[in-house]
Amino acid sequence: MENLDKFYIDGAWVAPISDQKIDVINPATEQSLGNLCIGSTKDADRAVIAASKAFQTWGLTEPSERQIFLRKLCKVYKRRIDEMAQVISLEMGAPKDFAMSPQADSALGTFQAMVEGMEHINWSGPVAPGQVDSFVIREPIGVCALITPWNWPILQVAMKVGAAIAAGCTMVLKPSELSPLSSILLTEMIHEIGLPNGVYNLVNGDGAGVGSALSSHPLVDMVSFTGSTRAGRLIGEAGAKSIKRVALELGGKSPNIIFADTDIDEAVTRGANQVFDNTGQSCDSPTKMLVEDKAYDAAIEVAQKAALKRVSGDPLLAGNHLGPLVSQLQYDKVQSIISRAIDQGAVLVAGGLGKPDGLNQGFFMKTTVLADVTPDMDIWHDEIFGPVLTLTRFRTEDEAVLLSNDTEYGLAGNVQSADFERAKRVARRIRAGYITINGNWPGSGAPFGGYKQSGNGREGGLLGIEDFLEVKAVGGWTGESSHGGLWIPS
Repeated sequence: MENLDKFYIDGAWVAPISDQKIDVINPATEQSLGNLCIGSTKDADRAVIAASKAFQTWGLTEPSERQIFLRKLCKVYKRRIDEMAQVISLEMGAPKDFAMSPQADSALGTFQAMVEGMEHINWSGPVAPGQVDSFVIREPIGVCALITPWNWPILQVAMKVGAAIAAGCTMVLKPSELSPLSSILLTEMIHEIGLPNGVYNLVNGDGAGVGSALSSHPLVDMVSFTGSTRAGRLIGEAGAKSIKRVALELGGKSPNIIFADTDIDEAVTRGANQVFDNTGQSCDSPTKMLVEDKAYDAAIEVAQKAALKRVSGDPLLAGNHLGPLVSQLQYDKVQSIISRAIDQGAVLVAGGLGKPDGLNQGFFMKTTVLADVTPDMDIWHDEIFGPVLTLTRFRTEDEAVLLSNDTEYGLAGNVQSADFERAKRVARRIRAGYITINGNWPGSGAPFGGYKQSGNGREGGLLGIEDFLEVKAVGGWTGESSHGGLWIPS
């Protein structure tokens, strides 16, 4: 792929200052896709300076002007979406169909939701209706460092880049070094739409190098990070030294509460497939299935059948199969979690240790179901990040809520019940930022983010843009009609 050996700084592809390189590995073949340049502190500094300079003019643009650029980006992205799906398959192993929908498609939906969200932001207006001499203005926060993960490589980038453009911020993007191809392709699209020089910059690198340099840089006003809770703590500490705004979307351990009054076949199959999708590598994956006691044995049988149907295979082929895990490190981690769970008393229902038959090359693993998992086991608390479903029984609604909230995380939750009032009641009691009821997901413009150690801030749509805005109050501002404000004008 072109530009693996370059960074995008101040509107141009440039040679890195650093000469360090790593192989980008295809996780299905374990072969190199090319050599990626890894940036240094000096590379990061060069990009931040370009973004800081560009902000002096870009930060004063009208929302309507920025909206035009986002619309152009949507058109270019839609034209090249097949390329995007292909590179996602290559870099992180998503099967062909899944790489297109939802992986590549979701980023387009995110950009479109940003365009729509801009229509509903109150950019300026009176503090209160009729108070004509006091204004509130929403302004871009400034230079933003955007640090993204490998598991949803373009969706997470789109959530941050789209919001930053909409808000009027300038930015430096550091995607994961494991899946940089999709961000390089997006950068080509951004160059094509003619975004002013320095508004968007790309520097590849690792967390210890470029990531740390960006999160501690004195000219960076905000860090938006998606990744592990451990890394999020380090970024929060680095940002605190200069009192940056730090938005974090971190780990998860999401419950899926299944009451006996629902369709058990449908609910359990849907929940299991949500875990197996993306080879389990989703921060909101509902790996902790909690089943009402009288439906528990039936749920185990359904989960077993669902696991046996989801086989692994070549990600370049169409179908509903699973791809590999992203790396040898991730494979070893998930294998260790399964082994420990079995040693601690979990019952193996499907899958287990080792690779699927006939797939000795690549980081493939078996879809796995573990039953009788209890809160004293490590797997109850660990974020798995692999295609591993656990089942635990409960007897009462209160117990289900207690078990759901028995985690340091709070990213997502799921409730399945034929009693809609109970489902709504339980959804309110789950301490998480994103809830589905009977498999119904919020739309692409809905805010995404967590409670507790799953992070802070929200991404996506209107509220995702607002995370990149400052609020300024101005007294004595007269003679101008509102085009927004804290209240929508009548």
